Amino acid sequence: MKRVAVTGGAGFIGSHTVDRLVGAGLQVLVIDDQTHPCPEPPDVETLNADCGSEEAAQALSRFKPDAVLHLASKGGVQVAARDPGAHVKRSLASSIALYDAAIRAGARRIVTASSGGTIYGDSKRLPARETFPAAPLSAYGAAKRSEEVYLAALGRRHGVATLALRYGNVYGPRQDGTGEAGVVAITCTRLLTNQTPRVFGDGLQTRDFVFVGDVADANVAALGSKRSGELNVGTGQETSVADLVGILVSSSGREAAVEMAPAKENEVRRVCLDPGRARIWLDWRPRVDVRQGLGTTWAWFAARPAEMTGRIR
Repeated sequence: MKRVAVTGGAGFIGSHTVDRLVGAGLQVLVIDDQTHPCPEPPDVETLNADCGSEEAAQALSRFKPDAVLHLASKGGVQVAARDPGAHVKRSLASSIALYDAAIRAGARRIVTASSGGTIYGDSKRLPARETFPAAPLSAYGAAKRSEEVYLAALGRRHGVATLALRYGNVYGPRQDGTGEAGVVAITCTRLLTNQTPRVFGDGLQTRDFVFVGDVADANVAALGSKRSGELNVGTGQETSVADLVGILVSSSGREAAVEMAPAKENEVRRVCLDPGRARIWLDWRPRVDVRQGLGTTWAWFAARPAEMTGRIR
């Protein structure tokens, strides 16, 4: 593997991953529509385009990647819930076009970002394993599962190795804290702009928070593997949103009351992913625990100029 195309490579998870690929001496093409650019984009060839566009397909044809990593995403759970049809056109259709273009460009390996936080729905057993049935409750989760199915079908049809990485809740430096998703980045941004941290619902809902550096390592390992199927990328640990926000407030050294807001619809109650298959398939394991990762993340946000914190929506 010498040439890798990364969609969403100028964004949060993508930029960390591209840094590692470049550091390993690989040639990288980034395709990113700049919807959520991070403040520290990688210094590589970058095409500003939708990943499913004809422009992107032509760029892939010229670049002739050995492997493609698809990280581009269009909106989260709440965005998809407001208009599922538009989300399918904007996100699912774009992803499928990207997979097809990657295969036509000669890629022999495609890795895609999926969602362990939504694919399993409200699983009765935790941590969730890849052998559990997919039971998404949200339009976003249904679209991610559809991406997995389409990619696997195309891979079988054309003899291309494919892998869907089911991420937990990824957090860390460079994440956008001005949108609707990403409680860690949003809380850091609110603290830095003297706004009250906000918790939706009772705060006892749990998530599997996984540090972005660990996720980037999993991405690189997945590109170098020949395994096909689905794979959790999580810690196997549950952390409540209330505890998470409390740790961030403590890390900030600030006195801050927490604002309680009505629970969001379409959200699962508990998330916890079993990373056992990743250990076997990729020799990957999470190395950064939640307290360490949150401390690192807060330090990064606190070191940014005030204008980088953006405007809270």
